[in-house]
Amino acid sequence: MKLIFWVVFGYLCGSIPFAFLVGKFLAHRDIRTVADGNPGATNVIRAGGWKVGMLAVLLDILKGFIPVYLARQSGLSEWSLVPVALAPILGHATQPFLGFRGGKALGASGGAWMALIGPLVLPIYALLTVPVLLIQQEHAWAAFSGMFSLLYYAAFVLDSPWLTAFAAFNTLIIGYTHRRELRHAPQLRPWLVHLFAARKS
Repeated sequence: MKLIFWVVFGYLCGSIPFAFLVGKFLAHRDIRTVADGNPGATNVIRAGGWKVGMLAVLLDILKGFIPVYLARQSGLSEWSLVPVALAPILGHATQPFLGFRGGKALGASGGAWMALIGPLVLPIYALLTVPVLLIQQEHAWAAFSGMFSLLYYAAFVLDSPWLTAFAAFNTLIIGYTHRRELRHAPQLRPWLVHLFAARKS
């Protein structure tokens, strides 16, 4: 019963469309009409600038962090934390309050990871995200690549079966939410194209 409560609570937290609300009341835009129509923090930044966008990012992180942190403090077992940590991510990805047009779930994922391993999640996630972003132009490929850093860390550094299971499911969810962008092959950055061209000439 305790596990069910935290899963439901986590899903509801993740379902709160903070980015949409921030966009509506602070940027005065329906972010679903901006760029790709994704109801996420990136489109809040596009609609209202960095200050408003960073508020949306923070709230998205908190909706992943708070339920997982509280559930962990309540004494749930490690394996029980797997569905609890996935719940706000799924809530973020599905957004029932927006007609099931969900976000990319990166914010809620980051918050859940922070509740599990602390701020170390940031440099670990950046290990692949930053290099991939530097050499190619598709943000989706960079975001997706970073999940494999976390998966490797959970499986081979921490040697944690339950955290590895969470990382694997989280990676699948992020792959699904970015599926449209991931259909396109990565495009190399112009500086890298020029570098290769210069070497050939």
